[in-house]
Amino acid sequence: MAELPTEVADEAERLTRLARTATDPNERAARRERRDDRLAGHGFTARVREDPDGDVLVCYPSEWIVDGEVQVDRIEDTDRAVERPLSGIEPGGDWEALATHNNRVAERVADAHGPVHGANARVFADFMSNHRARRVGTATEADRAEFRTEYFVRNAWPTDDQRAAVETSLSLVADVASTLENDG
Repeated sequence: MAELPTEVADEAERLTRLARTATDPNERAARRERRDDRLAGHGFTARVREDPDGDVLVCYPSEWIVDGEVQVDRIEDTDRAVERPLSGIEPGGDWEALATHNNRVAERVADAHGPVHGANARVFADFMSNHRARRVGTATEADRAEFRTEYFVRNAWPTDDQRAAVETSLSLVADVASTLENDG
């Protein structure tokens, strides 16, 4: 009964977060497939459990699963399963490091795409840091929708140019965040 190595669980979590935030369906599928292949190599499988307090990645030993369902009678040691929350501050992270990262993404958007997109990126970085405690690159469509319809209109005091550009700005944030993740 092998345990799931921590570095494999970390990678599964990273790929799951990236898949959840990818805007391209092929990219989402590719990241999930990479995660599943990596876990399968260690005899594990993954699913995301929806939870009111935030979704959780659960990595189960493959022998527990039959036809996609966990078979309770096959579980001998529940500690073999690995759970990773997919919301809140990333494991091992702290708010200051998170905010620094999000601010760096916003600065890069401003440098590359101008002050209007930069201002929108800054407000989104604040929203994700303060209200989600997550990196901007992990934003889900639900996060972006709440930002656009509630936070942005009430807290950003956006100009007409900012309002007109907010969708593009959020796409630019996702692109820059993805580039930073890939560049390490």
